[in-house]
This record gives sequence, C-alpha cells and structure tokens, in this order.
Amino acid sequence: MKKIAILGSTGSIGTQTLDIVSKNDDLQVVGIAAGRNIDLLEKQIRQFSPRLAAVGDEKRAQELKLRVQDTKCKVVGGMEGLIELAVMEEAEILVTAIVGMIGIRPTIAAICAGKHIALANKETLVTAGHIIMPLAKEHHVKILPVDSEHSAIFQALNGESPKTIEKLLITASGGPFRGKKTEELKNMRVEDALKHPNWAMGQKITIDSATLVNKGLEVMEAKWLFDVDLDRIQVVVQPQSVIHSMIEFKDGSIMAQLGTPDMRLPIQYALYEGERKYLDGERLDFAKLAAITFENPDMETFKGLPLAMQASKTGGSMPTVFNAANEKAVALFLNRKIGFLDIYEIIENAMNEHELILNPTVEEILNIEQDIYKRIEGRW
Repeated sequence: MKKIAILGSTGSIGTQTLDIVSKNDDLQVVGIAAGRNIDLLEKQIRQFSPRLAAVGDEKRAQELKLRVQDTKCKVVGGMEGLIELAVMEEAEILVTAIVGMIGIRPTIAAICAGKHIALANKETLVTAGHIIMPLAKEHHVKILPVDSEHSAIFQALNGESPKTIEKLLITASGGPFRGKKTEELKNMRVEDALKHPNWAMGQKITIDSATLVNKGLEVMEAKWLFDVDLDRIQVVVQPQSVIHSMIEFKDGSIMAQLGTPDMRLPIQYALYEGERKYLDGERLDFAKLAAITFENPDMETFKGLPLAMQASKTGGSMPTVFNAANEKAVALFLNRKIGFLDIYEIIENAMNEHELILNPTVEEILNIEQDIYKRIEGRW
C-alpha cells in the first residue's frame, strides 16, 4: 500500500489524483490540503478518510473542524498546518498541486523529511530551483514531474542516460489564441482566454496557456528538473496536443511521448514512480488522427515565453519577479480589472524595475513576491 498526501486536493490536479486513488486499491490518501474550499474538502474527507486535513485559511480550518468532528480526521490550519501535512510520518509521496508560491515551504519541509515529491506546483522550481534540487539530492528524494510535458520527458528518459541528451523539445498547444496577432488580442475577454482547445485545467494555468507564460514556466522548470541549459531547450507548437514533449539524443534519435490530453496519465506515472498501471479513458486512434503538425511559437505576439526565457537567463531573483508579477496580473485579469495584453506590460515593468539578488534565500523569495504584489496593486 502506497500512502500519499496531497497539497491542493480540491484543484484540478488534486481531484484527478483522488480519481486515480479511488480506482487503485494499492493507493491510500493519508492527508489532504486546500486553500479555502472547505465544502469540497469535507466531501473528500468523508470519501477518503484521511488522518489529517489542512486548510491554508485558518478561519475556514476552524469551520471545517466543526463540520467533520464526527470523523477521525484531524484538521489543522495556516502555513503550520500545511507543513504538518507535508511531513506526515506515514506518507511516502507528497503531491504538490497547490497553486502559487505558498507551496515552497511545505515542499522544502517534505524533502527534509525524506518524502518523494510528485511536483505539479510550478512556482517551487521556477523561484527556488537553486534551493530545491540540491536539497532533494542531499536527502535522496525523487522529484517526480506531474506536468504533462515534463512527465513526457521523464518517460522518454526511461532507460536512457541523461548525459546523452542533446536537446529537450517541449511542446505547446498554442492555447486558445494561437494564430492571432497583437491587434486581435486587445479586446479578448476572460471567457475567450478560458476556452482552451484541448486541456481541462484550472483558471490560472489556462490563462497562462493563453499568454504562453505557462510554456515559459515549463522551460524554467525543465532546466532544473533535467539539468539542461536553456540554449538546449526548444519550444515547439503542436496544436493537437498528441505529442507531449520529446528528447533529441546525441546520436540524432528523437524519443517522443504521445497520448490523449488526459492529466491523469502523468499523475499516475508519478505516483507509481515510473511503473505502468492500467488507466481507463480514451485511447489514441492513429487511423482517425488526421495529422500531427508543428509550428514555431509566435514570440512577438505572445511575450510570456520570451520574458520567461529572459528571466531565467538573468537568474537569481528574476524568475521570482516574473512569476509574482504574472500571478498578480492574471488575478487582475480574471477579476476583469485589466485587459489581456496588460499582463505582459505588468510583467515587463516589474522585471525592468527589479534590483537583482544573485542567490536569494526562501525568505528573500517570499519577500520579493509580496513586494511585487504591493507595487502592482498600487498602480493597477
């Protein structure tokens, strides 16, 4: 029986993780956590009977505690509660599916406690990769990618030496606005940006897909996960979302991972640490697949990707600035306070005004995040 804890059980990745657990008798959930959604968290507690539940919002944690007092589940709140869940003695793997930089401290605590990490929280490596990866190596902890693109590379590397990698080819769908130019994006609404052509995801990541920020974050992550320089990572638009990513090896061979756009596949592959298990759902039918096509990303229109590459090349605290500015900008866009193209302007301004810290600590990373938030709130 493999025991897991889930940080962010009420979001898209969290609920799909629980779907996998419900269909596999050798998986058990011992802890679940959410930021605020205690209605769904209560249902999950009653269905999966975890020993511990954590809520980021302390007031809501108290409310949940009253609601589930008839169960054996202990309820904790705030950052201390999230960390308590991350280091649960009986958990072997922590699924980090919570959105935002709130996931950094619990992830570090879990690594120090020897827990393997099924990583779906982009911000952890984007902002603190220089801390996370050496720490994981020190504690002999596996960082198992859940993102479909990184999972594809992880799968393609199975049986291969990382030393033989020539180049990583990370695929992108192009998002809902693929093919459009800057002038056409000026009046795009929230509803338009949330219509992803292939994937069912949470709101924030869907907007990030529309701006190509998400692909930029994935490039930053890949650099840390696979120890590959940025100049050996190429983004290719593959609109059908059939090829999830590829590796070009030193001999010219290319290994690609293909499949339907179902996030449960990379989640399950991470939970079982690379062991193949049956998964229900649609299968690729190559007889019906009309074509698999490729394009270069439009970096002039969709500035999220080149801005991310710039932040990663600069290094130090700049990826934190990029990430924090994007988080705040996306929140403003979802609340209809700014236009779609304003997201790029906010990110670019934040990066231009930042005084670089070469090797930021966790405290400095979190302080920079709050500083960026305040600056943006003061202007927008």
